[in-house]
Amino acid sequence: MAPPTADRAASPSSAQMPPEERDAELAFVRAVLRDEAAAVAALAENAGEPFLRAVDLTVRTAETGGTVLVSGIGKSGLIGAKIAATLASLGIPAHAVHPTEAAHGDLGRFRKTDLALCLSNSGETEEVVALAAVLREDGLPVIAITGHLDDRQPSTLARLSDVVLPTLVRYEAGADDRNPTGFLAPTSSTTAALAIGDALALAAARRMRFTDEDFARRHPGGKLGGLLRPVTDLLRFRAGVNLPTATPDTPVADALRAASAVGRRPGALLVADPDGRLVGIFTDGDLRRLVLKDPSELSRPLRDVMTRAPRTLPHTARVRDAAALFRQHRQDEVPVVDEHGRAVGLLDVQDLITMKLVED
Repeated sequence: MAPPTADRAASPSSAQMPPEERDAELAFVRAVLRDEAAAVAALAENAGEPFLRAVDLTVRTAETGGTVLVSGIGKSGLIGAKIAATLASLGIPAHAVHPTEAAHGDLGRFRKTDLALCLSNSGETEEVVALAAVLREDGLPVIAITGHLDDRQPSTLARLSDVVLPTLVRYEAGADDRNPTGFLAPTSSTTAALAIGDALALAAARRMRFTDEDFARRHPGGKLGGLLRPVTDLLRFRAGVNLPTATPDTPVADALRAASAVGRRPGALLVADPDGRLVGIFTDGDLRRLVLKDPSELSRPLRDVMTRAPRTLPHTARVRDAAALFRQHRQDEVPVVDEHGRAVGLLDVQDLITMKLVED
C-alpha cells in the first residue's frame, strides 16, 4: 500500500477511533451487506421467462457438444471466469474468453454449436459489444448479463442478445451521506451477476439431471473430492474380514476376545440378530464405564449393556454424510449397513480427522 500523501494523514485504526465512529463504521459495513443481499433478493423476485430461455440455450449447447464461452472485461471478466468454472464443474463445457483476445484470433474458438455468455454492467463495453455483434452475424446465440434493463432504450449489448438477464442494480452498495449513490466500485452489480450465473448453471445442470456422482467424478482431489467419495472407501474394518459381529446373548468378555483374535480391534463391537441385521453397538467408552462400575459386569450379555438401534449410514452414503453425522452427534464410530440392515463395516472418525475432513 502506498504511503499517505503529504496533505493526507494516515487513517486511524479501529482501536484509535472514538466509540461513535466505530459504531458508525460497523453500521456502514452492515448496510453494505444488506445492499448486496437486497440486490440478490430483487433477482429472485423478478426471475421469469428470460431465465428459462437462457436455460434452454445452455442445455441445448451442452447436449449438442457445444461450449459456453463466457466473456467480459475487468470485474465482469472476473465474474465471468467464475461462472465458466461453475458451468464446467457441473458438466457443461465452458471457457472464459477475453473479448479483446477474441478480436486477435480467439474468435476461432467459437463454433456454430457454441453459446456466448457476455457480461457488461453498462451494456456498452466496447470490446464486449463488438464480440457480440460478430457472433450474432455468425448466427451464434448470445445471452447477456447486464445492468438494469430499460425496455424503452435498451443497451447495445441487450439489442444484440437473444436473451437478456438484467442485474436490476441501479446503484452500487455503500450509499451514505458521503456517497449518496454508493461507491463507483462494482459491488452489488457484480454480486448480482455472479448470482445470475450460479442460478443459470445450477438450473441447467438440474434439467440435465446432473448428479452427485457426476460431480464427484469431476472433483476427485482435495477436501471436496474427499467428501464426495463413497463412505465404503474409508472402511478399515469390514464385516467378515476384520470386523466380527456378536449376538445379543454373547457375554461382553467373550465378544472382546473374539474381536481381538482378528488383529487390531476396532473401537466398537457390533451386535447383530441371527439374520445378521444390526441391533446394537458396544463402544470402548461403554467398556470403560462398565469396568469402572464393576469388572464382574464383563460376564453380562451384550443385550444388557449395548446401545440399541445405533445411528448408522447406508453403504451408498458419501463421506460428507459421515462428516455431518460426526459434527451433529459427536459419534466416533459409525456402523455402515446394507439395504437389509446388515453390517458392512465400521467407520472410525479418526479416518475423517486424518483426511482433515473434520476437526477433533
